[in-house]
Amino acid sequence: MKLVFIRHGEPDYEKDSLTEVGFKEAAFLAERVAGMDVKEFYVSPLGRAKATAAPSLKKIGRSATELDWIREFDIFIHRPDKAPGEAGMAWDWRPSDWMAYPDFYDKDRWMLHPLFEEKSLKERYEYVISSFEDFLKTHGYSRNGLYYNAENANNDTYVFFSHFGCATLLLSRLLNISPMILWHGLCMAPTSVTTIVTEEREKGIAQWRCIEYGDTSHLYASGMKPSFAARFCECFDNKNERHD
Repeated sequence: MKLVFIRHGEPDYEKDSLTEVGFKEAAFLAERVAGMDVKEFYVSPLGRAKATAAPSLKKIGRSATELDWIREFDIFIHRPDKAPGEAGMAWDWRPSDWMAYPDFYDKDRWMLHPLFEEKSLKERYEYVISSFEDFLKTHGYSRNGLYYNAENANNDTYVFFSHFGCATLLLSRLLNISPMILWHGLCMAPTSVTTIVTEEREKGIAQWRCIEYGDTSHLYASGMKPSFAARFCECFDNKNERHD
């Protein structure tokens, strides 16, 4: 089985939509999606994901099922770098803060940080992961410890129009890695394509392998550079690049 996670285009978070650049990215993405052999499409309920999916679905005459659990993992906490009373995204920390906590590198202990003890984060995580596991089981793959039982092995492709925080969280589950490592170590540019597939080297036992992450070749093919929206300043003195 193949899972394809597509991040929304360059976002206008205030309107929960796309910027002018984002709409262009979504149009170029449609050319790529049109060439895919897709069993089913799914989309986050948020506007920026729907706006990204729309050109692709229109081009091929398909529709997408809306799934609440692939919406952005938008849990806010009182991070160390924030002033009292201010909150920041749970998965977006400054390096000197998150790297100072060894448990963030552990796939089972990353949620034990005192700032993650907020009830909403654990509940949301369990909701997302349990929904994902139910989806996989329905489509033939049931988790057994760290790997999956291929109860109905298949070559089907499923596409999710989603978000960086959520899609990367799902990847961390499949790869058995703390999401904090992937959230801070990987960059999923707007409209980028990430693909992960099962490998059944032993009959009935499947593991997952990521064969492309954050691919934006559809943009380069159209003469467009990927948006910087997913990144932070390459050098601190680069005043024209995002710092926070």
